[in-house]
Amino acid sequence: MDFTQDSILTLVVGLLIGAIIVTIVFAIINKKRVNKANKLIEDAKKEADKQKRDSLLELKEESFRLKQQTDAEIKEKKAELKQSEDRLISRENNLDKREEMLQKRDTALDEKENNLLVRAQDIQEKEEKMDALLKEEMGQLEKISGFSKEKAKEQIMSRVENEVSREVAEYIQEEMAKAKLEANEKAKQLIVNSMERYADDVVGLQTVSTIDLPNDDMKGRLIGREGRNIRTIESITGVDLIIDDTPEAIVISSFDPLRREIAKITLETLIKDGRIHPARIEEVYDKTVKDINNKITELGNKTMNDLGLTKIDPELLNLIGKLNYRTSYGQNALKHSIEVANLAGLMASELGENISLAKRAGLLHDIGKAIDFEVEGSHVELGYDFAKKYHENSTVLDAIASHHGDAEAKTIIAVLVQVADTLSAARPGARNDSLENYIKRLEQLESIGNSYEGVEKTYAMQAGREVRVMVKPDVIDDAASYKIARDMKAQIEKEMQYPGTIKITVIRETRAQEEAK
Repeated sequence: MDFTQDSILTLVVGLLIGAIIVTIVFAIINKKRVNKANKLIEDAKKEADKQKRDSLLELKEESFRLKQQTDAEIKEKKAELKQSEDRLISRENNLDKREEMLQKRDTALDEKENNLLVRAQDIQEKEEKMDALLKEEMGQLEKISGFSKEKAKEQIMSRVENEVSREVAEYIQEEMAKAKLEANEKAKQLIVNSMERYADDVVGLQTVSTIDLPNDDMKGRLIGREGRNIRTIESITGVDLIIDDTPEAIVISSFDPLRREIAKITLETLIKDGRIHPARIEEVYDKTVKDINNKITELGNKTMNDLGLTKIDPELLNLIGKLNYRTSYGQNALKHSIEVANLAGLMASELGENISLAKRAGLLHDIGKAIDFEVEGSHVELGYDFAKKYHENSTVLDAIASHHGDAEAKTIIAVLVQVADTLSAARPGARNDSLENYIKRLEQLESIGNSYEGVEKTYAMQAGREVRVMVKPDVIDDAASYKIARDMKAQIEKEMQYPGTIKITVIRETRAQEEAK
């Protein structure tokens, strides 16, 4: 393509103008960048100045705070030093006073020492004179009596020896009686301490159980057509069902608590389920027996764990659980055995005997009661044979054989089991007949106290071990109060049978009261 001169010129001019425009644009952009950079630098300087001022301010504040803290510490130290200085000055003053007092005491002691020396000299002179007089008197006495000093001494010693021998014999007799009394008191205290450290609930069990029914129609269902259901229940459980006129209730009667418990659970399950027929009764009974056997094993394990005992034959463990379903005069046999075990263990700890062995003997002493319903023989003989069969310790066997006095106790632990068994069975409320006797004894004590003239009220306290008699102060004087106490003591000892001792306290009180208005 051919270009003319004008077109070339135009192109050159255009290029020049473009170059100028580009240069101007670049210049403007560079200027903006420079301005922006300058502004950033200026802002950075301002920020740096601000941070510098803030740092200086914080530094001044910190310096002021440290100065105040230092001043406070210095002031506190000065105060402590002042107190220490005051105490030192006070001590110095006290020491000066003590030193002055000691000097005065030394002076007084020196004076007393001088006086004692003078007195000692006077006493020595008097003793010399007394010795001379005694020798003279002794010579005169020998002449008058016709006895020499040695012969008189022998006669006196012989007389003193006879008198002392008699007194020593009387003293020995008194001490022996005192020792017996103290031994009895010590034994009582040992038993009381053990009883105080152990306490358990008193539960009386009966020979019947009552089951509540949802309605009276349930009685007919339990009897069944022509009485087949009730006959099945009584035949497989071995109990008597008493279905009387009591609304919505039936009674289970049996002297065997285990059978009664199985029958009760069986009936409750049947009533709750609603299906009552011979096949169902046998099915529920079999399941209940299995559950009771498991519960018996659990009770045996729990009892051993609670007492801290281990290593026992499974058969004996099962018998321990069965004791929960045996009673004696309304007292649960398992609870009684646990109580005896704890009491025997506590007394063994007081005497330094084997605590675990004492607990084991106490727990197993009535183990024969778990099977005396099933096997012929007394529970003592059965318990001894079973314990021996399962290789129990000879001390445990001795405790089982002797706890009712059928055999003589050979060990201390056997004696402790006897004592614990008596305490558990005889304490008030433990057994039905014991509770009645206990109440009668309290009533008799109060009746004896109230029978005396001038007595206002008598209170039997401390389970019958103490009687407090309130007398009328205008009728009974102090001398008569002592007479009532002595007469009551004699009457109680003559008419009553009671364990231990009974403390009698006669109280005569006069009160004068006015009201100021």
